Amino acid sequence: MKKIKENIYEIEITDVQSLFKERDIDSHKGMFGTVGIMGGSLEYSGAVKLANMSASAVRSGAGIVRVIVPENIASAILPYLLEQTLYPLKCDNKGHIYFNMNDLERALKNLKSLAIGMGWGISEEYKKILDIIIKKFNGKLLIDADGLNTLAHMDLNILKETNSQIILTPHLKEFQRLSKIDIEKIKQNSIEIATNFAKEYNVILLLKGSTTIVTDGKKIYLIKKGVPGMATAGSGDVLSGILAGMLGYQEANVLTIASGALLAVTAGELAQEKFTDISMKASDTIKYIPEAIKYIRNFNK
Repeated sequence: MKKIKENIYEIEITDVQSLFKERDIDSHKGMFGTVGIMGGSLEYSGAVKLANMSASAVRSGAGIVRVIVPENIASAILPYLLEQTLYPLKCDNKGHIYFNMNDLERALKNLKSLAIGMGWGISEEYKKILDIIIKKFNGKLLIDADGLNTLAHMDLNILKETNSQIILTPHLKEFQRLSKIDIEKIKQNSIEIATNFAKEYNVILLLKGSTTIVTDGKKIYLIKKGVPGMATAGSGDVLSGILAGMLGYQEANVLTIASGALLAVTAGELAQEKFTDISMKASDTIKYIPEAIKYIRNFNK
């Protein structure tokens, strides 16, 4: 790792190679975790987005991926799913899931990790759902997109009451809503503000930007890579899928989250070489995850 200053490091490919080592010949799907992807609504049906996320979770190594969606968009999601399983939940006419403890428990059963909030929309029911998941879920919980926007309207001290290992993945605007700090102030002192937030609420924070910051309040890893082709709808969803997939079988720590971000960027760089910065789309990043893993494994060998 390239040391920037005390406890701040720029992550490099050689630092993450061990997380992408070849698997044993007698490996089976149960060894790599069941991962949940929970999101979608009628307004943001996101068939392709959610399929992208579940595909990226598979590509990043999860054993089984369960896509948890409102029942009225299940038919839109289903054609995009092959290796994944689909778990529809009862919802209102806007495609917002109803809070039902029994249904929720069944949807989350045996999950090692859960990514929640992508394309969710905003609903009062989601405060109840997120509240109970934070308090009761025992796995690795990644909150993104409208999950973060829902959390921003709740008492953040709930993050201190959790049984989960929580990962938050905001961009600057989402982090402003969470932290109640002006974006310009965040830009001026992003590392310190991100680190203090992660420490206060006992989370791993991945703050997206031209330099991505990953911190648990103690260690700070920076990813100073990225390409303009990834500045397109769905790229954040793909990253969340990659992270959720890796969390199915890796520890929830700063290195794992930083390595997932580095994998996404490396795949994006390879995709841009093929499709150009103008024509590239988020699903192209998924196509290049296998090549990115090869690149990481073979780097400097």
